[in-house]
Amino acid sequence: MSAWTDQTDLQVQVQRLWDRGLLLRSLMSGTEVGDADSRLVFPYRLRLKRPASADLVERFEDVRTWIAGLNAADRIRIVRRRVNHRVLGANDVPAEAWLDSLDDALTVVGRRREAALFEEVLAETRRRRPPLLTWVGKRPLVALDHATVWEKLLDFIDWIEANVGPGIYLRQVDLPGIDTKFVETHRAVLSELIDHGLPAAVIEPGATGARGFERRLGFRTKPNLVRFRVLDPGRSVLAAGGLPPTQDVSLDSETFAILDPAVSRVYVVENEINFLAFPECADAMVLWGGGFGTERFASAAWLERRRVLYWGDIDTHGFAILDEVRRRFSHVESFLMDGRTLLDHRQFWGCESKPEIRDLPRLTTQEAQLYDDLRCDRHGHNVRLEQERIGYDRLVQALDHHRLWPGQREPTD
Repeated sequence: MSAWTDQTDLQVQVQRLWDRGLLLRSLMSGTEVGDADSRLVFPYRLRLKRPASADLVERFEDVRTWIAGLNAADRIRIVRRRVNHRVLGANDVPAEAWLDSLDDALTVVGRRREAALFEEVLAETRRRRPPLLTWVGKRPLVALDHATVWEKLLDFIDWIEANVGPGIYLRQVDLPGIDTKFVETHRAVLSELIDHGLPAAVIEPGATGARGFERRLGFRTKPNLVRFRVLDPGRSVLAAGGLPPTQDVSLDSETFAILDPAVSRVYVVENEINFLAFPECADAMVLWGGGFGTERFASAAWLERRRVLYWGDIDTHGFAILDEVRRRFSHVESFLMDGRTLLDHRQFWGCESKPEIRDLPRLTTQEAQLYDDLRCDRHGHNVRLEQERIGYDRLVQALDHHRLWPGQREPTD
């Protein structure tokens, strides 16, 4: 009997209409939805698989049970068709199943209250922001999820239109019931609504997605901080402030971009402890990359005139970050990211959870070979060596190749 459509199967069909947003779209006009074919026309016919003629004889009791179940289907109209059978005679058998109205469909899935909320969203949108009706028609379930805050969302959009490029932080927006927490919570849906409901001139086209939300609307954003240490105790970029030369310093990226310190070498490390414990080194400084590639210091053009050495984990993501750094600074060298270092620390190997597999075009021949060894599991499954597991003495030895104190010469090997 499982091949025949029963009451539960019919309810599942109606639930799918709800899940696709079709029932809610049917509360809108075709013009508002933007696609009349995405609305349901009532009466709406449901799919009904029924017994074959032979089943009336061979499974007569099953057929009677099936008919009784369909008769109990609430708000679904069952159309019967008379079947004349040579053995059983004339019998009225269910042949079609119909939803006569949207109200019937909403009752079947128990969504009349939600539909009423959606109608309130529609009424408010028609009154205040008609251009957003097309978005509501495309995303009716998302609009319903935000029904209780819909008026506040529209209030924020009104404020943005009245205050183009405000040049303040979100925290400074003064609207009843709307604070930074509210905007952060509803940032994704606000981004979509703003794209559909505001003129293009209000939005900064170069900033896209939820992460660029503030910049798109002309708000001030939290500054990117560049954290660094000058490794040479004889030099300081902040001597006027009375700070020790090797003090741990953080500057916003704009200030860092014009720093132009008196060092010839810059090390970039990913691990914070390695950044803090990096040994003193003449004529050098160390930056904490923190896994962000060049995002924090890309605007520092003076780095193009320095020797820059990148030290990351020996795994596929470490090489991916190196490749990204070279997209902005093509002259960057890798540091302690070689096959010998990897094999010498075999006992400290870990497992990379989601390794990179794409090609990295900016790696050197030797780096690309090691990257291939890692992504092809030639040394084992998803092998990784985190930089903090490399012996400190190995770091000091490697720095001896770069360390230059007064009177020393650059090594030639």
